Amino acid sequence: MINATLAHTSSSIAALDFYFPFIVFFYGLVINFVLELPYLVALAQKRMPAQYVSFERHRKIAIMSLYIGGLWSLQNLWLS
Repeated sequence: MINATLAHTSSSIAALDFYFPFIVFFYGLVINFVLELPYLVALAQKRMPAQYVSFERHRKIAIMSLYIGGLWSLQNLWLS
């Protein structure tokens, strides 16, 4: 029973290790997508100004997430 639990845990960690860079990449992609398209910027400023301000504060993190998550994802795909 313990071996089965350890095997399941290690496979869960391996899956998380594989998918986490994609989550980081898509976070950066979505935030930058919203902050760069003029239509979405106007819509966000009009309908949800508080969240738009929060998005603006996260712009640097989103740009880093986009590049780091993208490179990390490519590395995972290349090495697997």
